Amino acid sequence: MVSAILEGLVKALELIASGDPTLVDITLRSLAISGLATILASCWSIPLGVFIGLGKFRGRSLFKGLFNVLLGLPTVTLGLVLYLVFSRSGPLGFLQLLYTPSVIVIGQAILITPVIVSFVANTLEAVDPEIRSLALTLGASEVRASLTVLNESLNGVLLAVTASFNRAIAELGVALMLGGNIRGATRVLTTTIALETNRGQIALGIAMAVVLLSIVGLVNILVSQARRWI
Repeated sequence: MVSAILEGLVKALELIASGDPTLVDITLRSLAISGLATILASCWSIPLGVFIGLGKFRGRSLFKGLFNVLLGLPTVTLGLVLYLVFSRSGPLGFLQLLYTPSVIVIGQAILITPVIVSFVANTLEAVDPEIRSLALTLGASEVRASLTVLNESLNGVLLAVTASFNRAIAELGVALMLGGNIRGATRVLTTTIALETNRGQIALGIAMAVVLLSIVGLVNILVSQARRWI
């Protein structure tokens, strides 16, 4: 096992140093799909998180609890549901999105929505309520006051988006069940790791895992630096 790990590390360095076209293609596709999914999910999840975190309405706790529960949603369960939805006989089968990068983006965006919503809501709840009250007292509208609170919690919002990206790029179920792991089309790092491991290519699987971990580590380092500047 130790020799396999070492061989995998050496293989990873060789692939990276040589600029292996297959590795570059898979890595760029993984970044593009998960990046787009994160951006898409953020568009609706951040406003929803603000609404839950700052809103006062009946059923708010239940609504928030629902998203907290969905944090543990198994990716294969979501993959199965979306497969049935987008399959040829499904309600959205006419879109013909199954086994395309687009449907993986949609699936990952849905998967990480609870992450962003829950993190943003909890972050806003932790902000001193006097900040919102002061903004309203100074004549700010409800929207303006909410934006003021959001500005005070940018670090937390950035952390939520980063965590959602990490969840997206590291998931397997949605990418495998909706994308089909098609070479040159829908194959990403996680599905490649699973494929090569099943083929007995442990070293190559470890190499891909090293690349995946390196991407996640690099993204977190860059975000940590950005949070210091905020």
